[in-house]
Amino acid sequence: MKLHTPVPLVPKLPVPASSGDTMLFFSLLLEVIWILAAEGVQLSLPPTMYLEGLPRKYVAAQLHLHWGETGSLRGSEHQINGEATAAELHIVHYDSDSYDSLGEAAPKPQGLAVLGILIEVGEAKNPVYEHILSHLHEIRHKDQKTSVPPFNVGELLPPQLNQFFRYNGSLTTPPCYQSVLWTVFNRRAQISMGQVSGGELEELQETLFSTEEEPSKLLVRNYRAPQPLNQRTVFASFIQVGSLYTTGEMLSLGVGILVGCLCLLLAVYFIARKIRKKRLGNRKTVVFTSARTTEA
Repeated sequence: MKLHTPVPLVPKLPVPASSGDTMLFFSLLLEVIWILAAEGVQLSLPPTMYLEGLPRKYVAAQLHLHWGETGSLRGSEHQINGEATAAELHIVHYDSDSYDSLGEAAPKPQGLAVLGILIEVGEAKNPVYEHILSHLHEIRHKDQKTSVPPFNVGELLPPQLNQFFRYNGSLTTPPCYQSVLWTVFNRRAQISMGQVSGGELEELQETLFSTEEEPSKLLVRNYRAPQPLNQRTVFASFIQVGSLYTTGEMLSLGVGILVGCLCLLLAVYFIARKIRKKRLGNRKTVVFTSARTTEA
């Protein structure tokens, strides 16, 4: 069975994730940022960062971003309830209890653990994303590198980290090893569109190039399309607040309830009518007659 990523995520009637839940997050630093194999922006992470709450210890190796076309608000790989967002951040870890490096762990079953953060567009700028993306002009082409001053990686994450999906999947770039324990957060991080003065999303979509040859081609749409679930179970750590149904499902449910009530009323009416007729048929008529009196 193929276990490819991304898959659709629907927080409807979820299967609870194991308790103990997630993770330890990071108050440390960043060292190097570079373009990796013309696929996107990748930042190296130190092994002092790691995840807790999983079967084994997974230490951090790198983080990278996926995004869409210039001006597009659809660039995430995962979709929640069928909705994509402007971009997606992946923080990649490997099983350090079993393997010595990311490369050794990558092809092994559950050798990797990746956090997925969907990024949506908001009105305010996000200082940490802005801090990273402000350096993109220094690495416009493949294999260029630049240093980034330290920052708090935890501030790249969304609120409410206790709401997440978890499933077994794959890397989304070649060779797409099917070895990843995915944790995708339900809540989103935010960056700004910056339509007037230039914001984080514009920096991401309009700064990098996939080739140095002229004419240069922008590095865009570096996300993978949704893959079949193939009987996999997607676990969720939460119950969806609000409606569990789409508008169409709600309409169908309403019509079904109405028809059911009408049928019930008709059934009650006919049963009551039958009982009434039966009672009338069984009722006996009493005839009173006067007695003739004979006087002596």
